[in-house]
Amino acid sequence: MRGYLATITVRLCMDQLRSARARREVYTGEWLPEPLATADRPDLTETVIMRESLSLAFLYMLESLAPFERVVFVLREVFDYDYPEIAQIVEKSEANCRQVFHRARQHLAEHQARFKASEDQQRKVTEEFLHAASSGDVQQLVQLLNTTLADDVVFVGDGGGKVPGAGLRPVHGASNVSRGLVGNLLKFPPDTVRIEEINGQSALVATRGGELYGVLVFEVDAGRIQALYAVLNPDKLRALGQELAI
Repeated sequence: MRGYLATITVRLCMDQLRSARARREVYTGEWLPEPLATADRPDLTETVIMRESLSLAFLYMLESLAPFERVVFVLREVFDYDYPEIAQIVEKSEANCRQVFHRARQHLAEHQARFKASEDQQRKVTEEFLHAASSGDVQQLVQLLNTTLADDVVFVGDGGGKVPGAGLRPVHGASNVSRGLVGNLLKFPPDTVRIEEINGQSALVATRGGELYGVLVFEVDAGRIQALYAVLNPDKLRALGQELAI
């Protein structure tokens, strides 16, 4: 029964992935997944593997895999299926599944899809940024960014072409990211900012005009911010805003 249900699920997912990829080919700017509130969903984050696999960084990197590679990787890495089971589900040889999984894992590792910060470290950095950004002291925020942004940090913003300041391409480098963050905060200051658990991680949730304006997630390694993911597309924030009663 497990194999039968998995087979049906995978086929449906493959169709959905192909359809979604086709839609994203005409998407304006970078694509990030729709953020999900997980504080009240322990079933989604009960293991480290599941929590990591929900992160915006991981899901963003999964986009670089072909649909078939993604299915094999998730079945093996997230749900711990063995290769004979995966081969039966996807109707490919076991050797082919091993090869596809190895290629997918290597690809994601090269792109640093997962960082190993503890939950405490992740929240600490998020709280420090919240305090500095809410203080009204630009110099305090600049100083924090100078000490916490990794030299090769990357900022990925998803505004769907609808939000000024989101950008259309990733921004690389500490000075560029710092300048962009400070500039956006000065041009488009939020009304309120608070911390929520989003996709299994501490994240900043900002409002403007009584509506959810954006979600910002940091990926941290050894106390340094390696990447920032900002979901600003209002179409992707609508459901989260309702769930958070914003």
